[in-house]
Amino acid sequence: MKVKYFAWVRERIGKAEETVEPPASVRTVDDLIAWLSSRGETYAYAFEKPKVIRAAIDHAHVKPDAAIAGAREIAFFPPMTGG
Repeated sequence: MKVKYFAWVRERIGKAEETVEPPASVRTVDDLIAWLSSRGETYAYAFEKPKVIRAAIDHAHVKPDAAIAGAREIAFFPPMTGG
């Protein structure tokens, strides 16, 4: 699946997107964040406060417990504010 990173999540990881193949045990957005965090310091830093990270699966905003099975694209971004 393709994973995209936006704003400071992208800056901390050092890339805008990548294709990943998480293990079968990774079933939800929360699981994916935990798995990505284990991939190295930059990922751990980007996801150090997982409660503030927002996610979208195939362009639809989802909650952290959303299943990722069948997802073509998952995007991670910080909370947005308007002004």
